[in-house]
Amino acid sequence: MRLSIRELQTLLFFYIVFVVLVVVLVALAIRALVSYLSTPTKGQAVSQTPSKTLAQALKDHRIRCNLTQSAVAQALGVSPQLVNQWETGEADPAMANLNALAQVYGVTLAQLLQGVR
Repeated sequence: MRLSIRELQTLLFFYIVFVVLVVVLVALAIRALVSYLSTPTKGQAVSQTPSKTLAQALKDHRIRCNLTQSAVAQALGVSPQLVNQWETGEADPAMANLNALAQVYGVTLAQLLQGVR
């Protein structure tokens, strides 16, 4: 039995559609499984530490220390606009600046980043 070009194209189309559907279904199944496994059950403890962004953590520490963005910027040798970008999430500080921020706020780097998601 010999198939025409048109019939081969149709078979190829349905094969591709079938493969795409299988891939989508597998991806959905994996996503559902991951979601199910990461959801705590009744007996499991839920984390009591609220998650916050790095920007919010930096702002909270600055406010706790009663410092202005200008004062923090001056202590680090950067512009107040950059400190503002860190606290609004527009930019992330470099590791050296995170270490310096921890020193300015009188905490360790681990304490500075505690609860940050």
